[in-house]
Amino acid sequence: MKSALIATCCAAALLLSACGGEEKGDKTVRADGTLAPGSTLKVGERAVVPFKDADKSGTIAITVKSVDLGPKEDLAEFKNKGEGMLPVYVRMVIENVGGTDLTDTSVSVRAVDPNGKSTKVILANSTAACKGESAPENFTTAGATYETCKTEGVKDGGEVGGVIFREGDYQDDPITWKK
Repeated sequence: MKSALIATCCAAALLLSACGGEEKGDKTVRADGTLAPGSTLKVGERAVVPFKDADKSGTIAITVKSVDLGPKEDLAEFKNKGEGMLPVYVRMVIENVGGTDLTDTSVSVRAVDPNGKSTKVILANSTAACKGESAPENFTTAGATYETCKTEGVKDGGEVGGVIFREGDYQDDPITWKK
């Protein structure tokens, strides 16, 4: 009798630990197929997210292909505004998952340091090495893709740990891609 009670308690403990779910920071997919806020991915992994801009909405997938520091010479065209900074090039593939017309929309990500904190450097323009593109005219059907590059920045000597997507559902708890 005593051994049966111990076996039952052990089985219950195992069952409860298996039902605990994923911890915050894991890649968690919601019932609608989109990634849960607060999810963490590695550069190269795909995140399906609801997307909305001023007048269009749908479902997209973002794959951050790379996050690389560029040379400070790439910011020469910014003159004094680029002084003391290095460019961060975020190369992405954007896919139209929902099949709605998302022509001329663009996806915004922000560079973060290795601790997940903002680099506090925002560059409003592209560089010759990283031209940001909006969704092309044919970005109207499920499976349509385009590649783009977003120029972010970091203070000279700083490090980049990845990027975050902080739009819509993810405003308070962004998706993070770590290098």
